[in-house]
Amino acid sequence: MSEQETPEPGSGDETSTGAAAETAKQIADLQDAWRRTAAELDNFRKQCARDIIRARAQERASVASRWLPVLDNLERALDHASSDPGQIVEGVRAVHQQALAVLADLGYPRRDDETGKPFDPARHEAVSTVADADLVPGTVARVTRPGYGSDGEILRPASVIVATRSE
Repeated sequence: MSEQETPEPGSGDETSTGAAAETAKQIADLQDAWRRTAAELDNFRKQCARDIIRARAQERASVASRWLPVLDNLERALDHASSDPGQIVEGVRAVHQQALAVLADLGYPRRDDETGKPFDPARHEAVSTVADADLVPGTVARVTRPGYGSDGEILRPASVIVATRSE
């Protein structure tokens, strides 16, 4: 080796010290960036939680406000309870239709499950069975409580009595 190629004593130490310092600085910068990102993520998570709470409150208020006219009409019916019974029944039917319309507007229309239709466990809840020679076994014999919702989203299944073989 010539003198030009021979490293001077101690020059390797300075290079490694400089590299170590640069590496330490990079590590510190990465740790700082990681901490900032973690803090931003935590803030974002908290903001999302607040947004969800606010959206739920707004939706509850929206649904409740849709029911207020139904409640108002029920109170009017109670105020006239001593009136002609025929008018009371007519008023209650009107409020019933109004309540059904509110549910339908919310995306949960009343399901008209008819006698003789096949029992579907996705849409029906069997509460009993009955032997009936006039009905095909496994079909709806009677609806005891109506169901609400669309085919894609059932709010409540219909409670039905299912026909079985007659004995």
